[in-house]
Amino acid sequence: MVKYLIVGPSWIGDMIIANGLFRLLKKNDPKCIIDVLAPTWSHPVIARMPEVRRAISMPLHHGALKLLARHSIGKSLRQEQYDEAIILANSWKSALIPYFAHISKRTGWRGEWRYFLLNDLRILNKKQHPLMIDRYLALGQTKKFTGLINTLYRPSLTVNSVAREQLMKKYAISEKKPFVVLCPGAQYGRSKRWPSRYFSKVASYALKEGWQVGLLGGKAEKEIASKINHEVDQQAIDLTMTSLTEAIDLLSAATVVVSNDSGLMHMAAAVHRPVIAIYGSSSPDFTPPLGEKTIILSKSLPCKPCFKRECPLGHLDCLINITPETVIHSINHLCGE
Repeated sequence: MVKYLIVGPSWIGDMIIANGLFRLLKKNDPKCIIDVLAPTWSHPVIARMPEVRRAISMPLHHGALKLLARHSIGKSLRQEQYDEAIILANSWKSALIPYFAHISKRTGWRGEWRYFLLNDLRILNKKQHPLMIDRYLALGQTKKFTGLINTLYRPSLTVNSVAREQLMKKYAISEKKPFVVLCPGAQYGRSKRWPSRYFSKVASYALKEGWQVGLLGGKAEKEIASKINHEVDQQAIDLTMTSLTEAIDLLSAATVVVSNDSGLMHMAAAVHRPVIAIYGSSSPDFTPPLGEKTIILSKSLPCKPCFKRECPLGHLDCLINITPETVIHSINHLCGE
């Protein structure tokens, strides 16, 4: 039985993708113990991953070095006597805590001069492992590993059916009518957000067809959702301000989900719902939704992908050129109409 400490990523979508690694480790050794060092805000999502024993709070802000604090955290973890640490991030500082915890095997990709921090150093072949999930899975295998069928280890989150039923009652969502969930936000930046007026057109179409429309997001998406709902005479269901666990359960009730490249997109795929994923400045060639039933909408432009938070050219053509009609056609295609 191996006891793992996984140093998790800082973005919610990446954390969901990491579930594929946890599933692989459990498949290889059903008795293994997996603990995840991760930001506190991500713990409700990790709690929906049955492969993980517990989430350990990472109190340091993403990007902060704070060497003494990392030493203190590492020292406090020595009593756990982990057999192996797998560090998913590529930064130098992300490997410090496992080193200070005296974990005998410390696995990660080569990067940022962390040779002495990792003693199971892997050299990444990007052609061999093009997707983020491929790279995560490879860290759970031996160095001779050449590839896995990543669809065998798609991320999967558990759903609380009782909580879902209560949420559907709270928001008057009927099981007898199709339900499209729109996710118009993206924490990363505006260059990932499909125009709100386009979401409004999709919502208007769905409502005319007799669908229920939900607008899902966090506090930051409240204003966008209000703008969309205003355009459809307040006929959509405002699901913003929900918690992460509520979002998981609400997404599991959807007939189809339309989302920007965001954590909610990965969440929808991980609860096995049909997903229409809209990509702006980012690329589906690295972090696509990993569900079985997805349509990816992405424009091929000379400037794309730029991975910028704001469009450096000021036009957002990568998003604007994906029309509402294209999304509507995709909804009908996925839902068999």
